[in-house]
Amino acid sequence: MSEMSLNTEQTIAALDRGELRVAEPSGDGWVTHPEVQAAILDFFRSRAMEPHEVGPFEYHDKIPLKSGYAALGVRVVPPAVARYGSFLSRGVVLMPSYVNIGAWVGPNTMVDTWATVGSGAQIGADVHLAGGVGIGGVLEPPGASPVIVEDGAFIGSRCIITEGVRIGREAVLAPNVSLTASVPVIDVTGPEAIEYRGSVPPRAVVVPGTRPREFPAGSYQLSCALIIGYRSETTDLKTSLNAALREYGVGA
Repeated sequence: MSEMSLNTEQTIAALDRGELRVAEPSGDGWVTHPEVQAAILDFFRSRAMEPHEVGPFEYHDKIPLKSGYAALGVRVVPPAVARYGSFLSRGVVLMPSYVNIGAWVGPNTMVDTWATVGSGAQIGADVHLAGGVGIGGVLEPPGASPVIVEDGAFIGSRCIITEGVRIGREAVLAPNVSLTASVPVIDVTGPEAIEYRGSVPPRAVVVPGTRPREFPAGSYQLSCALIIGYRSETTDLKTSLNAALREYGVGA
């Protein structure tokens, strides 16, 4: 085995054990590790397709499946799948869902039915990814920020978060919010709108929205997201995830 492939294998094994991460908190921000992203890409290139049998299921892929859930203290409901090279912290619950290589999922987080966590995504502690949530993967170019969902956030059903968007701690996204790096997130709680791109502030309560834009063929509505409020500092986290949306007249 070459030195490069050995280093790659060691890097992926360390990712699988949670000893390395694609990105990690640093002060008030995050730092991305391009060498880890490069190792994942090299791992894909260096491996051949082979069959993997799990009970009655058969897979044909380059990357083996994660294992050892009992020792990790993780609940995995069939047919949930996590790839080798992802890390699941103690107390994570995977309903029938998918977690890709390089992803890191924090303690006591729920990945609900048919939710997907893409390559390199960083999901914090006590997060709820509701049914059908799509967390995009980011591995290239190396150094590009992955999608980040910070501690205590609630991501409503069928939300889509891609292109390295960062969701601040304890934020609440209503169902069907779709965010890319270019989708405006507009705070409409004050006398003047405040616009964010690529991030949602901590504790924000966010719903889908639209705003008009002029084209040669006429005026049309383009998607945006609206911050309609902020979670109260005194609200109990365990009861406020759905209640925060109801408080503003939005069902969870």
